[in-house]
Amino acid sequence: MAQLEQGFWRITFDTNPNDCNLHCIMCEHHSKYSAVETNRIAAGNPKAIMPIQLIRKVLASAKNSRLREIIPSTMGEPLLYKNFPELIELCKEFHVKLNLTTNGTFPLRGAIAWANLIIPVTSDVKISWNGATKKTQEKIMQGSNFEQGIQNIKDFVQVRNELASKSKNYCQITLQLTFMETNFCELEDIIKLAITLGVDRVKGHHLWINFEELTPLSLRRNSDSIAKWNEAVINIRNIVVKNRLSNGKLLKLANFEILDETATRNLSLDGVCPFLGKEAWIAPDGRFSPCCAPDLLRRKLGEFGNVNDKNVLDIWQNEAYQALIKNYMQNEVCVACNMRRPKEICEENTYEN
Repeated sequence: MAQLEQGFWRITFDTNPNDCNLHCIMCEHHSKYSAVETNRIAAGNPKAIMPIQLIRKVLASAKNSRLREIIPSTMGEPLLYKNFPELIELCKEFHVKLNLTTNGTFPLRGAIAWANLIIPVTSDVKISWNGATKKTQEKIMQGSNFEQGIQNIKDFVQVRNELASKSKNYCQITLQLTFMETNFCELEDIIKLAITLGVDRVKGHHLWINFEELTPLSLRRNSDSIAKWNEAVINIRNIVVKNRLSNGKLLKLANFEILDETATRNLSLDGVCPFLGKEAWIAPDGRFSPCCAPDLLRRKLGEFGNVNDKNVLDIWQNEAYQALIKNYMQNEVCVACNMRRPKEICEENTYEN
């Protein structure tokens, strides 16, 4: 295999999972239903913060690989990471793009200042957004402000458009949501809102049941809820076709897929993993993870190494990881995973944001 084809095309660094200014109900760490932070504080453990030197080490070790993007923490708010400006500089130094998921509050600097810093080096900014009304948005993303969030998106889109006209780099802007009963009745209006705001894409994921309290909110909980979801997907696709963006393009949709009635247990009967052999996750302490499943679940997939003492390309090639790639559907975590996609979609989106 040629050297340039080796390794992961994208790596997520869990830079600061304990830092967040919101308490989204579905969040593994920061939901009101989660005991993660309470237990950490009770045990007297400090917040997990990834040393910027560790990120530099990984980027240097992957310099001659196919790595082309990095993602800062998606569990927690990455813009609260104290070394974020240095992270931007590392992207420039190692010629990799940043791919950002943020809760849309743009803490510390505000949307406009962050946009000017982030957009020149970024491929995609995914802004978490879960409602078309103030009541729903603030019920799901607890601590958020609906009106300020809308203004932040408008400001961010405006700066992106201005910079895009002066640069070769085009930063895609995505609204990212969790599909659940709480926002189901507003899904079509979220799509209309996205078109009005001028974002490029809406991406969603079905709810991970991290807590028992979330079970009734799953849109995969029974055949009736799945049928209701499938009808909504058809309506949403029609809305997109009939309502173009101001630039004349169609709003992109990600993961708005028709589900089989068996999706209560298996999201996609012929679905494949979009991550194995392609992407990697690095914990704050350097532990390698193969995917973005909740931490307790992905630990069940095996132990693969730590980038503090192993080259990330060596982990990519090691026996344990290659065995997982070949046999992952023998693992119950993978069978039940919310992230598997139909094979044809994964092949069309080899480098999906």
